[in-house]
Amino acid sequence: MTAKAYRLLRAVLNTAVDDELIRRNPCRIQGAGIERPTERPTATVAQVFQLADIVPRRLRVLILLAAFASLRYGELAALRRRDFDPRCRTLTVRATLVERQDGTLTFGPPKTDAGLRTITIPAAIRRDVLAHLNAFVDEDQDELVFTGATGAVLRRSNFQRTSNWRVSVAAAGLPGFHFHDLRHTGNTLASRTGASLADLMARMGHASTRAAMIYQHTAREQDEQIADALSSQIKKSQDRARSGHGKRKK
Repeated sequence: MTAKAYRLLRAVLNTAVDDELIRRNPCRIQGAGIERPTERPTATVAQVFQLADIVPRRLRVLILLAAFASLRYGELAALRRRDFDPRCRTLTVRATLVERQDGTLTFGPPKTDAGLRTITIPAAIRRDVLAHLNAFVDEDQDELVFTGATGAVLRRSNFQRTSNWRVSVAAAGLPGFHFHDLRHTGNTLASRTGASLADLMARMGHASTRAAMIYQHTAREQDEQIADALSSQIKKSQDRARSGHGKRKK
């Protein structure tokens, strides 16, 4: 918020300079207009499954897909049976649910063409997805996959209340965890597979490289940690050799 205010003030004063109302723009602090968002937490795979087991059964797969298919809440709430192939190998994001400030709900296309995408569902959770469809979704291909207990569209507020979100995430060892952090977790896990920037963008539904680059940076940091750990092991081995522990007794 501070960075945005600084950029606005700098733009206003630049206009004042152009209009010769002031001689120079006093907003000259290097980097003051750059936003540095706080790094959001990520869950472990075990914590994602623990959270999925804590929430009501009808919301279990919503948690799993948010993390392991990197879906946004609006994309999940807009999924219909026809968006899944019969064997639950893939799902196609065709729409998103938008909740307006006046409380109205609308289904519309994703904000960008990149949001329209087909995602491969990890094999490890396909059985869970199929079980959810069989238990909670009518055969009508237009039926919503995730709804409230009465079959109504799943509003965020309804989800928060039904899942008892704050208590549930705390019980999973994730106090303060936001729903969007599930997608962040999935994106981070995907980046560690060695996926290319283009592949990450396609899976996440990003139109620009900026967000995907964040996860590639995370992957590089992870690789550096692995290299550091290997270096430590090498150093220990070399130290042992120099101290004579590696020599054979005659």
